[in-house]
Amino acid sequence: MTLDFDLPPLRGVLTRGRDLSGLTWLRVGGPADLFFQPADEADLAAFLAALPPQVPVFPMGVGSNLIVRDGGIRGAVIRLGRGFNGIEIDGCTVRAGAAALDAHVARKAAEAGCDLTFLRTIPGAIGGAVTMNAGCYGDYTADVLRQVRIVTRAGQVETLPAAALGLAYRSSSLPAESVIVEAVFEAPGGDPEELQARMAAQLAKRDDTQPTKDRTAGSTFRNPAGYSSTGRADDSHDLKAWKVIDEAGMRGATRGGAVMNTMHSNFLTNVGGATAADLEGLGEEVRKKVYENSGITLEWEIMRVGQPVAEE
Repeated sequence: MTLDFDLPPLRGVLTRGRDLSGLTWLRVGGPADLFFQPADEADLAAFLAALPPQVPVFPMGVGSNLIVRDGGIRGAVIRLGRGFNGIEIDGCTVRAGAAALDAHVARKAAEAGCDLTFLRTIPGAIGGAVTMNAGCYGDYTADVLRQVRIVTRAGQVETLPAAALGLAYRSSSLPAESVIVEAVFEAPGGDPEELQARMAAQLAKRDDTQPTKDRTAGSTFRNPAGYSSTGRADDSHDLKAWKVIDEAGMRGATRGGAVMNTMHSNFLTNVGGATAADLEGLGEEVRKKVYENSGITLEWEIMRVGQPVAEE
């Protein structure tokens, strides 16, 4: 892809050929053609408006739920930082920048007597939580999200109600290549001490059941939908991905430096020296074995992006 075009003066940091492996929790992946860290919303809008339309845009969060393939990403990767991590609370209306960490938002909200405790154990930042409709313990982002502000691929700033985002189990339908810059939540009220205690209990449960000290990207596959697979809000996800992985004999399966974690088999893990191809290849092998064993097709929860090999 040719990158010979002019951009306006930018106040953020623009890097060509930035290696992305150090920015993902799995520590794999090749370079981005362009890597932009905007100073603020206006800087981001100016960049997107000036970027030629044929250049793809990929908004990247903290890399907690991501495999960047070994050939890297063609186009422009945008990563929000300090200009997008503010948190404001008015009553129990919580306004959070897209780069604010989920855990930090949960803690600040709890201090104010607002219940966003489900966010405490979710790795990543608010932009990703909205994009994936993140949730745990039966609570989802969609339950409390009221609106988001985005910058479109054309560089226009828009505010969208939650109802326009198509939020479903681990998915949304945001406008293509748009960048979330802020989300507004309406949280239930609660006693700050009780909310803090609940979060402490959630953390203890997570640490007892998940490999939090290993190099993973969170849950690898979505829990299978109910047998109807309707995708409706009332579709059941009671069947757990780890259970069908175990039944297919894939707990502890390996490929290169990748392994399906022995503590929790739905956690794809880089135990050292894994490539993105190792990780994605092992995941696909697990999907194949599960289908052969149970007829269930596991769907990836980890996002996989980029090229398998470097382009000439």
